[in-house]
Amino acid sequence: MRAQLILAEALTGLRRNASMVISVVLVTFVSLTFVGAAMLMQMQIGKMQDFWVDRAQVAVYMCTSISTTPTCVDGVATPEQIDQVRAALESDALAPLVQQTRFETRDEAYANLITQMGEDYASVIAPEQMNETFWINLVDQSQSDVLIEAFSGMNGVEEVADQLQYLDPLFQALTVATYIAVGIAALMLIAAVLLIATTIRLSAYARRRELGIMRLVGASNRFIQTPFILEGVLAALLGSGLASVAVWAGLEFGVDGYLRDRVAFITTWVGAGELAIVIPVMIVVGVVLAALSAGFAIRRWLRA
Repeated sequence: MRAQLILAEALTGLRRNASMVISVVLVTFVSLTFVGAAMLMQMQIGKMQDFWVDRAQVAVYMCTSISTTPTCVDGVATPEQIDQVRAALESDALAPLVQQTRFETRDEAYANLITQMGEDYASVIAPEQMNETFWINLVDQSQSDVLIEAFSGMNGVEEVADQLQYLDPLFQALTVATYIAVGIAALMLIAAVLLIATTIRLSAYARRRELGIMRLVGASNRFIQTPFILEGVLAALLGSGLASVAVWAGLEFGVDGYLRDRVAFITTWVGAGELAIVIPVMIVVGVVLAALSAGFAIRRWLRA
């Protein structure tokens, strides 16, 4: 009976301040949608980094007939220079860092290029212009600088490149987008907290006579405050539910339905497992902030 009375009081308050409650729901919805999007984006960045760090290679490009770097003044890399690079990779200093090494000849590089780019390139580039290349998988990709330092400047080596460096701009751009989403979410959550507090104060003012009578008959502060806190929690729950649906729809139709088939270089995407983590966090954040702001607002109003 007591619980039914408290719930009835909360629903009455929501009905009396319908316009403010709608504002709270919408602001909570938008802010938590940004929270969920930021979390999923950060999880996606983590998945991409884990995937590419395991597969990224360090490439040691040997000189060709058209190389112009100072280490290629003698023209095409000689077999002795290639053997020198191979010996360095097998040395005691570098061997513990290397997981796997593959040497790609000019003909293999040319065939791979034609396969990837099409037969039209056969008339533009010749096999002699392709680099002989050592493709190196490291035990720890973060130690690629060791290989770059070891082979940069070596005669016969045109360039040493870490494939992971080409993805750094993408990771940085996605991280910036995550920070922007978090910033917007924080501002919107502040707006939601202020709106909830304002809604609770208005609801308390509209029922000031009832609250006065309840005090006179000896109702406890907890009994008086609970319906107002429940008002904020219910509004936040509704906003959280809408945000959860929006995040799910974005993942289902935006990622699975559109991006997954169109962005070929990303092979691992966030999915239901990550969504199962994000949605409860969104709901908890919304409910906790609503309960705290509503409780603070009604306590201040009762003390005034």
